[in-house]
Amino acid sequence: MSGTPTATHPKPDERDTLTALAKQFPVDESKYSLKGEELKFMQAQTGITDEEELKRHILAVQAEAYAVFPYPCIRRFAFLDFRIGHLHGYDQLLKLGKERKDAIFLDIGCCFGNDIRYAAKGGFPVKQIVASDLHAEYWGLGHKLFRSTQESFPVKFIPGDVFDASHVAVAPPIYTPTSEPVPDLSGLTSLNPLRGHVSAIHASAFFHLFDEAKQEHVARALAGLLSAEPGSIIFGTHGSAPSKGAKAFSFGLNGEGTHTMFCHSPESWKDLWDGQVFKKGSVSVETRLVQIEGLGQHSEFYFLEWCVTRL
Repeated sequence: MSGTPTATHPKPDERDTLTALAKQFPVDESKYSLKGEELKFMQAQTGITDEEELKRHILAVQAEAYAVFPYPCIRRFAFLDFRIGHLHGYDQLLKLGKERKDAIFLDIGCCFGNDIRYAAKGGFPVKQIVASDLHAEYWGLGHKLFRSTQESFPVKFIPGDVFDASHVAVAPPIYTPTSEPVPDLSGLTSLNPLRGHVSAIHASAFFHLFDEAKQEHVARALAGLLSAEPGSIIFGTHGSAPSKGAKAFSFGLNGEGTHTMFCHSPESWKDLWDGQVFKKGSVSVETRLVQIEGLGQHSEFYFLEWCVTRL
């Protein structure tokens, strides 16, 4: 999820701020745009072929989701981008699903499970996917959005806070494949039993929610889950900048709002994974910095597309 820098459920004063933010920036139908492959995908997933009916359906679910937590990415319909299909690690994800026995795919900060559904359509086995988000309500809204059920889309969803050690604890990466059996995904209540078993981890619009120290914490927690087998990946995209540091962004019609976000640069992001989180030389890190129009309305805004691959 993008925008609001909150790691856990908001405190009362934070909730007041978020409520005020939602009132100042209510859902805006003019930001809705669905066409091309994205339109075809949503029509196929929902069974709603009429474009106006589909729009009304999506707007209704968006309003419910924005009431749960006013993430800017929900307001701007980022869940209809299916950006995962354009990321460097996507082809490798599908290859792992086809060629590696019992490959597990984890989507952290999954929201509605939109990227998971795109990957499942691409061929990754549905019953080998695990999804997790802080807000459990989003998973139910995902079923509502895509008109699915747990029976028709049997992905294992595990709600939890990435900073709660009972959900996912920081553990050192393993460097030799584990001999322990793959856990039964259906019985999982946390991510911890997946240590060393996950072939691919996706984290988009997620890291930029946190400050530098917490981004490192998340990176180390995810690294501990990743399989030691060569070709295992952690990939995604999030807010970034050409140079590392805290960046202030203006928003609103006249730039009346400001938001400060810690941004890694492509270079510092590579350094974090190759040499700090993982032993130097044990992974390769691919990055691409992309300037995004219309997000930082009164300042430049960039997303970093990245993929960490075990060698």
